[in-house]
Amino acid sequence: MHFCCVGGIDNCKHDNQFDLFGAIDPNGSKHKRTDRSVLCFLKKAEAGKSWPRLTKDKAKFNWLGVDFNNWKDWEDDSEEDLSSFDKFSEMMNTMGGDDLPDLDGAEKS
Repeated sequence: MHFCCVGGIDNCKHDNQFDLFGAIDPNGSKHKRTDRSVLCFLKKAEAGKSWPRLTKDKAKFNWLGVDFNNWKDWEDDSEEDLSSFDKFSEMMNTMGGDDLPDLDGAEKS
């Protein structure tokens, strides 16, 4: 996979590339861009085959993570549409900093 974008207050170019552990089904997969991230729903090309990790290499990428709230177990053979992914994407898009409470003067623990 290859992700490339320009963002931040400095308009810095971000370029990330990695190999997935196995092949994915491009027609069954989709993505959603938000203001601060890219959410991907990846469907494996070989259903029922587990991967020990997301990437081919054992390297850890601090910018890459798995959203276990939207995880679908490979043993679950029910065909569920992507509505929960879409709802999560919408929620992420509507989240903003404008409605955060003022924490000035808050007690420190």
